[in-house]
Amino acid sequence: MSGAAGPVGARARVALVLVSHSQRLAEGAVELSAQMAPGVLLLAAGGTDDGGLGTSYDRVSAALDEALAVAEGVVVLADLGSAVMTVESVLDMEDGFDGRVRLADAPFVEGAVAAAVTAHGGGDVTEVLASAEHAGGTFAVAGGAPAEEASATRAEPPADGATRAVVALRNPLGLHARPAAVLARLVAGFDATVAIDGVNGASVLELMKLGATGGQELTVTGEGPQAADAVRAVVEAVEGGFGEV
Repeated sequence: MSGAAGPVGARARVALVLVSHSQRLAEGAVELSAQMAPGVLLLAAGGTDDGGLGTSYDRVSAALDEALAVAEGVVVLADLGSAVMTVESVLDMEDGFDGRVRLADAPFVEGAVAAAVTAHGGGDVTEVLASAEHAGGTFAVAGGAPAEEASATRAEPPADGATRAVVALRNPLGLHARPAAVLARLVAGFDATVAIDGVNGASVLELMKLGATGGQELTVTGEGPQAADAVRAVVEAVEGGFGEV
């Protein structure tokens, strides 16, 4: 195995296997995703058996076996078409996976980060797969797009009675990757739907897309049985400065 991160000795609900033509790229994606979701088992299956560029049937197969030894299911992300073919070959040729392994049609890095955060929050294989695949559209709107298109992923206005709060970002760097992941994991732990400045508070990529900077005010809105607790927890995390102040 070319690289791993997460609680190898613990039983994780969902693990991730990242398959790349480059060993260093796979390991880098594992390292980045592990920063966002330290409680998730992530395995890198990159490069050929001799360390060159390409993919290895044996490395992918070994990663899947290792992941399934400690997890209920596995979501696989691959970087290029031939890597996808290698994963599909392993799934077609080997027995014992019993539908517990799912190959995501998702961007390699963004999908891995989104999937890892969802897995950290306790999502099952279907939820983790959906999170990875949703990541493909998160950054689809480029600069200069019409305003109505740019706001298409923002949450619908909440019904009357929703819990709301406004809080200012205290950390100078704002909602960069690590704080966004902290908030996404936090929100995922509540039985509530939380929007932060109109985007899904459980999506690390949508939070990062806000580009919120230090000093900026955020509107937090929650609906559901634990909405008040969720909004309060988000406010406390933001006011705490994510350990950066």
